[in-house]
Amino acid sequence: MSFLGNLRKRFDSKRVTLQLDDIQGLILRARPEPYVGIHAMLHVDDAAGGRDLIARLADHVPSAKGWTDDMPAWLGVAISHAGLKALGLPDASLKSFPLAFQQGMAARAPQLRDEGENAPETWEPAYQDENCHIALSIFAQDAAELDRVKQKAMAELESASGVTLIGTHEFGADEQAKNPFGYRDSISQPTVAGAGVEPNDGDERAIAAGEFILGEDSEAGAPVAMPAPDVLGRNGSFVVLRKYESRVGAFNDFLREHGQDDAAQDSLGAKMFGRWRSGAPLTLSPDQDDEALGADPGRNNDFTYQDDAKGLICPHSAHMRRMNPRGSSLTILTDQNIHRIIRRSSTFGPKWDRDVSAAGDQGDRGLFFIFISARAYDTIEFLQQEWINRGNFLDLGEERDPIVGLHEQPGRFTIPAEPVRKRVNGITTFNRLRGGEYMFMPSISALKWIGRGGWQSES
Repeated sequence: MSFLGNLRKRFDSKRVTLQLDDIQGLILRARPEPYVGIHAMLHVDDAAGGRDLIARLADHVPSAKGWTDDMPAWLGVAISHAGLKALGLPDASLKSFPLAFQQGMAARAPQLRDEGENAPETWEPAYQDENCHIALSIFAQDAAELDRVKQKAMAELESASGVTLIGTHEFGADEQAKNPFGYRDSISQPTVAGAGVEPNDGDERAIAAGEFILGEDSEAGAPVAMPAPDVLGRNGSFVVLRKYESRVGAFNDFLREHGQDDAAQDSLGAKMFGRWRSGAPLTLSPDQDDEALGADPGRNNDFTYQDDAKGLICPHSAHMRRMNPRGSSLTILTDQNIHRIIRRSSTFGPKWDRDVSAAGDQGDRGLFFIFISARAYDTIEFLQQEWINRGNFLDLGEERDPIVGLHEQPGRFTIPAEPVRKRVNGITTFNRLRGGEYMFMPSISALKWIGRGGWQSES
C-alpha cells in the first residue's frame, strides 16, 4: 500500500477537530511519490503591489480539507518577517512574532552555529540581506501538473506590480523518493491530533495539534504564543527553509575509504543514516537492507530504540537517531515530543550514483530541508546546537551529526560494539548550507486579510 493509501485508510472525518478548511494544505498534505516541484523566491518592492499579489495567490492555495485525498498539484505560500514588513503590516503585529523570526535566519547564525563555510556571507544572493520576502512552493505528481499550477502562479506574478522574482529552483524524485545520497527520506512524520488520522499500530502516539498549528493546544496543554491579531496568527504555522548542496562524491569517497566492498560501504552508510537506502530502519533489519520493509509505510516507522540502549544496532550518533531519539535515554533531558516536526524536504539534481567521486562531482545535487512547526525556531536552534553540532546529550562530547553536521575539521563517527567501540575518522561536511530563511505560513483567511490590508480597515 502506498503512503497516501495508508493515510486514507486511517482517516476518519469524525476524528477531525481542526479547522482544516482554513489551514494551508501543504502543512498536512504529504508529497506524492514520485514528485516534482519548484520553489520560487520573491522580493516585495511596493507594499500595495505585494498585497495585491498575496490576494491573488490566496485563491490558488488549497486548504487542508481532504488532505488525505489525491491531488495532482498544490501551492503553498510562506512569508518572512522582512516580507511582512515590506507588505506594510503594522508594528504591533510585526512585534508580536517570536524574536528569532523577527531577526531572520542570517542574524541567528550564532544560535544556529552557521559559521565558516555555512556562514550567511557565503549564501546564494536570494537568501542574503533579507532578500527573500515570499516563498512559493509547488508540489506535483508529474511535470504536466507542475507546469499547470506554475503557469497560474506566474500569471498572477506577471499581473502584479512591485514584486520581483529573485530565484527559482526545480526539484523532484522518482517513486522511491530518495535523497541525493540514495536514501528514502521524509519517512518519519508525526501524527497530528485532530487531523482525522490515527497512528499506525505500534507508531508513536499522536502529537498535540498546537505543536504544529497555531491557536490549538500544545503538548503543554495550552496554545503556543501566536502573532496578533487573531486573524493573522490562528491556523498558521512557522517554517524553516534551509537549502543544502550535497557533496555526494565526498560521501561516496568516505564510504570507499572505510569499506572494502559495496556491502561494507552500504553497512557503514546505514549506520550513519540509521536506515538502509530502501528506508528500512536498522532497528528492524540490522544486518541487511529489506526493500519490502522500506517500502511499507505500515512497518518502516514502527519501532523505538528502547531495546537498543547501548546503540549496538543503531548507533546513538546516527543521523536519524539524533533527529528523533524515540525513547532513547538522553544525558541532556528534553521532551522529545515538543521537537517533532513535519518535514516537507525536497531533493534536486541527479539520482545517487555509487561511482560518483569528489573529483567528478558537479555540485548540482542537494536538498531543501523544509519543516513546519509552531515552535520551528526554538526547535531548529535546539537541533543545530545540541542534536546536530554537539554530542553531549549522547555522552559523545563534540561529536557531530555525520550527515548534516558542520565539520570544519575532520570529525569522527562512533559505532558502539562489544567489547570495544569503533571510531571512524575523517567525517567532513557532506551537506553545505547555501541559504535559508525563517518563514511564516499564514492560514487561508490570514492570506486574504493580508491581501486586502485588513488592518487598515480596522484602524
